[in-house]
Amino acid sequence: MYCSCENGIAFGEKLFDEMSKTNSVSWSTMMGGYVKWGMSSEAVRLFRRMQILGVKPDEISMVLVLSACADLGALELGRWVESYIEKEKIEMRSELCNALIDMFAKCGDVNNALKVFRNMPESKRTVVSWTSVIFGMALHGRGLEAVSLFEEMKGAGVVPDDVAFIGLLTACSHSGLAAKGKQYFESMVNYYGIAPRIEHYGCMVDMLSRAGSVKEAIAFIDTMPVAPNPVIWRTLIAACHAHGELNLGERITKDLITNEPLQESNYVLLSSIYAKMSDWEKKTTVREAMGKKGIRKVPGSTMIELSDGIYEFVAGDKSHSEYPKINEMVDEMERKMRQAGYVATTSNVLLDIAEEDKEGALNTHSEKLAIAFALLKTRPGSPIRIVKNLRVCGDCHSATKLISLIYNREIVVRDRNRFHHFKDGLCSCRDFW
Repeated sequence: MYCSCENGIAFGEKLFDEMSKTNSVSWSTMMGGYVKWGMSSEAVRLFRRMQILGVKPDEISMVLVLSACADLGALELGRWVESYIEKEKIEMRSELCNALIDMFAKCGDVNNALKVFRNMPESKRTVVSWTSVIFGMALHGRGLEAVSLFEEMKGAGVVPDDVAFIGLLTACSHSGLAAKGKQYFESMVNYYGIAPRIEHYGCMVDMLSRAGSVKEAIAFIDTMPVAPNPVIWRTLIAACHAHGELNLGERITKDLITNEPLQESNYVLLSSIYAKMSDWEKKTTVREAMGKKGIRKVPGSTMIELSDGIYEFVAGDKSHSEYPKINEMVDEMERKMRQAGYVATTSNVLLDIAEEDKEGALNTHSEKLAIAFALLKTRPGSPIRIVKNLRVCGDCHSATKLISLIYNREIVVRDRNRFHHFKDGLCSCRDFW
């Protein structure tokens, strides 16, 4: 009962710790509470505690820990769970298969996600199974494969639901397949009789915005039978920023701030627009307004899973015990990148400071710190997988492409929007994100 309420988690923990005898139900209930309220690290720690105490996990606890792994990008633990399932010859029911597909896809190993799906008997492939693998392809920018899977699903006699269409439209959006996305949206409404939800409209605005069709995106919003939510407006504002419609972006953002005066992302968007305009006076005014209202920008953070645990790096943070070595590696990375022709994209720094200082600020971005740490701690040539809480900036994207080439590493980055697979100086998103 306590674990079903966010404020009751602490009481649930206390009761759990005081239990003289626990069983699989009590462990799964506690873990389920953590997963439900976004406390994935705690869920993983609890699962590891189960292992130490020799408690045999049941199917429910494995589904839950796979969900936590998916959230954290903890691929190695997810692989351990898969090995445990195989070793114990646990029946692969649809729910467990779906959890494995979701985990592999969200941890950056979409090929294994597809492998799990292909190994499922056709009779066990539910619409959730198809949707999970379609979403996986969408997140990794493999839009054509997502479309192919969608058509295969229809051929197998599985009727797509509204969630499956969200996955499909996301795939079209992340892969630049705007024309195909429009066709599927129309078929969803006219052929399948599915009434679009706000998420479907959001996918369409995102798709048009990413394609640079800002005016068409605005026209689409004007035809929507429901009021656009703040997420849709922020999607459009980001498109205005990316495609030079700065005055329009400024106007929309100001309206959004009027309606959401305490939402920090609105101020960050407006600040970014003014920085791109080089209007430092207005940008300073925005920052001052945030300060007066007690609004703080969410700092960029990046997590990486190594053999001995999960590490988190925060932009500008120097508290890590090995920071001097990490900083030396960042300097080495920059030196080698410059020799390869790298020029820092200082427009990504939202500060009115000297160019040299802007370049220094870019070097403290959390993903660069995490990649430097991985280069120090992993064997040469092995893949690097990191998870960032925000959208990767243009400079870090350009830098990571070069780092993958210079150090001969495949680098998989999961940001707030999608996956980026960097290899041999290229990115799977084809610079479309």
